[in-house]
Formats: sequence, C-alpha cells, structure tokens
Amino acid sequence: MSHSSSGGPAEGDPFDAGATGATSLLRQPKAVWATAGASVVAFMGIGLVDPILPSIAKGLQATPSQVSLLFTSYFLITAVAMLVTGFVSSRIGGKKTLLVGLALVVIFAALAGTSGSVGELVGFRAGWGLGNALFVSTALAVIVGAAAGGSSAAILLYESALGLGMACGPLVGALLGNASWRYPFFGTAALMAIGFVCITVFLKEQPKPATKTSILDPIKALGHGGLASAAVSAFFYNYTFFTVLAFTPFVLNMTPYKSGAVFFAWGVLLALFSVIVAPRMQARFGSLKVLGGSLVLLAVDVLVLGYGNHTAAVVCTILSGAFIGVNNTVYTELALGVSDAPRPVASAGYNFVRWFAAAAAPFFAPKIEEWSNIHIPFVVAAITAVLGAVVVYVRRNALTHDAEELEPKHASEDGVSVFAR
Repeated sequence: MSHSSSGGPAEGDPFDAGATGATSLLRQPKAVWATAGASVVAFMGIGLVDPILPSIAKGLQATPSQVSLLFTSYFLITAVAMLVTGFVSSRIGGKKTLLVGLALVVIFAALAGTSGSVGELVGFRAGWGLGNALFVSTALAVIVGAAAGGSSAAILLYESALGLGMACGPLVGALLGNASWRYPFFGTAALMAIGFVCITVFLKEQPKPATKTSILDPIKALGHGGLASAAVSAFFYNYTFFTVLAFTPFVLNMTPYKSGAVFFAWGVLLALFSVIVAPRMQARFGSLKVLGGSLVLLAVDVLVLGYGNHTAAVVCTILSGAFIGVNNTVYTELALGVSDAPRPVASAGYNFVRWFAAAAAPFFAPKIEEWSNIHIPFVVAAITAVLGAVVVYVRRNALTHDAEELEPKHASEDGVSVFAR
C-alpha cells in the first residue's frame, strides 16, 4: 500500500475512498475471485498443521522434532523454489504456472493424508511446498492483471485473501483434525482441486513478461546492499516467526479445537495489523521506526510466552500475530522499494534468503528444547528478533531510498509475490 511520507492517504487508497473504494474492491471479474479464493486455500496450508502437530506425532509415533520437519521440508523447498518461479512463469505464462502449482498441491496434499510414516509425510509436504510456491508467487501478478478498480483494490484483495487464509488454516485444521489428523490434508486437496477447476474455467491466459527471468537473477540482485540488509534482517525475524508458529503448539499442549481457536485469533490479528494497522503506522512514523519497534516488542512477547504460565502463553501467542502482521508488511515493502532491481527479481532474492529461516526454526526449536529446556527456544527466538532490529538500525542508511524514511510502496506494479506475509 502506498502512503506519502507526510502521513496522508495515498491516491486511490481503498481504505479512504469511501463507497467508491468498496465498490472497486467488490466488483471484480470472476477470474479475480477464482484466483483470490484459491489463494485463501493456499495460505491456509501454512498454518493448517499447527493444531494437529501433537495428533500427528501421536498417530505416527514421532517426536516433536520429527513432526516439526513438516515445516522444515515445506519451507526449504519454498526457499529454493523462489529462484525457479520467475523462470517458469516468464516462459509459460501466469495461468499455466498457477495450474501447475495447484496440481502439485492437490497431488501432494492428498498423498500426505495417506502417509504411513513421518518420513513419508515430510516428503509429501516438500512437494506441497513446491506447488504452493509456484502458485502464490504468481497469484498476485494474475490478480493485478485481471482486477478492476486499479492496483490498490487488487492488492487489498490479495492481502485480505492472505490474511483470511492464515487465520482460517488453523481453524480448518482443528475442525477436520479433531476426527483424524489425515482429514485436513484430504480437505486441502479437495479445495485446491475446486480452485484448479475455477481458474481453468474463468481465468484467461495472462500476457508473458517481455523479459525472461534467469534463475540467477535473484541471487545477483542480492548484491545490492539495501536488499541484502532487508533479507538478512528478515532472516532473523522469520526464525522468531516460525518458532512461534511451529513450536508453540507443543508448548500449549491443547486439544485441536482449542489450539485451532488460539491460532485463529492469532491469524485474525495478523491479518488486521498487516492490512489495516501497518500502513497507517508507516505513514505516521516511517517504515524503519515501525519495524524496529515491532521487532523489539515481538522479542519481549516471545520471552513472556516462554517463561509465563499457560494463560500468559496463550495470550502472548495470540498477541504475536499483531507484531508479525506489522513486520510482514513492512519487510515486503522494504524489499520491493530499496533496490533498483525489477520487483519480481528483488522479491525472489529476498524470499530466497528469508525462507531458509522458516525452514530452520521448526527443526532447531525442538532440538534446543531437547538439549536444554522448554524455555530456551524462546530465548533464542527473542535474540533473533532483536538481531533483526539491530540489522535495521545499523543498516538504516542502506535501507532508505532517496528519502529520510522509506516511503511504503505497492507490491503490485510488477506483479511480485508477497508470499506468506
């Protein structure tokens, strides 16, 4: 979302456009709604397994560290796939890339539900991660290309789909997983199959980019000091983020229903603060001040989560969604605005770095608990959040771009991914 540094609303901001903005947001072609609906399900897949991690561990006789590999394999493949998605979509077009991604999710989500061992499940989640990366990295470009009402309405619609998916994933996982941990996987496969049919029917082929993207282009883009700084800071932050997402369910040790409710509330705060609160805070205080403050507050939050009683852990888990929502929005806009690289290329390089932390945290958090105690993984997560803030402070000059504070920019103009804000 674009705001002026003086704090006024940006031209065409759907939040400030009254009835006109609401109309432009809701009156969209069927192709846009089909893609947005599939995006909701795609983002549901990230938090879907959260409330059923203990059930999966019990059902497959696996340890928490083994089950947490469901996140590690998913995001490790996602990180590597960031180098491939632009290469693929610039050659076969947006619609075909979406359909390939959806087909992979349908196949591997269904296979995940048939798993007989944790090893099989981890492997199927890796295939799922590849499909999801192909889909979500292309969905925003497709929505922007097909939407009515300008890029502001398109971005708001995409971010709303993202937030709704992140909020509903744990809830759907709990509702279906209460009967069997296998049902959420089958449910996701069925919903994505419906999305596949809708996109096939309603979405016309999008024009291919004028320039084909090389696999190495995102790596080369990281040679820019500002983009590299944003990626490194986001790497530390993502470690904290996914310690909360992947390790906290074992700490809360609640039924799928109760855990799903906790992470649903977490997702609602994430969506609200990402879409509504963060842009207003950026407009008033500037991106870097908002990001630094939010990272420090997130560090305090996870420390209380790790050392407080059960009620405090529940409250802090939900509250972390607010800080995560703010951070996701600001980081994405930093990555897209700080360098002169084409936005799809800058986004791919940035995501390539930060998603490695999303793969690392679910693996190391339970290992650290095994080596020490249940509190220390949250101490490590608090330290990484502070390190993210330190990088922002030390590299603040590199993270600004022709202004005293970076002006938030749309992620839309070149159709880049803001995957898993």
